Amino acid sequence: MAASLSLSFPDQISLLDKLQLFRVQGRDKRGNKVLRVIGKYLPARMVSCEAVKKHLEDSVFPKLGEKPFSVVYFHAGVQRGENFPGISALRSFYDAVPDPLKENLQAVYFVHPGLQARIFLGTFGRFIFTGGLYGKVKYVSRLEFMWEYVRKGEMEVPEFVKDHEEELEYRPLTTLDYGMESDFPRPYCAGANMDNPMALYSMRCIS
Repeated sequence: MAASLSLSFPDQISLLDKLQLFRVQGRDKRGNKVLRVIGKYLPARMVSCEAVKKHLEDSVFPKLGEKPFSVVYFHAGVQRGENFPGISALRSFYDAVPDPLKENLQAVYFVHPGLQARIFLGTFGRFIFTGGLYGKVKYVSRLEFMWEYVRKGEMEVPEFVKDHEEELEYRPLTTLDYGMESDFPRPYCAGANMDNPMALYSMRCIS
């Protein structure tokens, strides 16, 4: 994830503020705040990891406070080379989250995950997201199932996410399409190196 030389650091921060990639909005069914994350909105070719972390530290983390919260992540529209930051950036973002916030995180609702995203996280997720976060990721295949865990009407859902939902309605249902689920059994790869070509290739195919 490399920043474009055409944007200064302040301009990168301004762009992130404008795009609202991260937005604290609505509450889950337990009354906890929800951090909405829209993967498609990440301008991975235009902003640096440092800019994203600065944006999080200044504009997002303070709004979460010191109480439990949940994350809703919309994966629709994420494409390698466009808005997917890569494995090193993901780990860097996660490491920038203060420990108290990691402890307060109740669940990450991963909405509309692709099969390759499931496979990747099932294989390498434990090495990227330590400290228990990996076990908090819950796949949500349809918006109707998300509303079972998040208060409907309090969170804005982008139109392209709704369009993606409609496209999925024409696809035959599989066992992966029902309700909310944790990851399928995760292989343990002792000594896996996140910098090796196979791991990098897997990340590039996450969409």
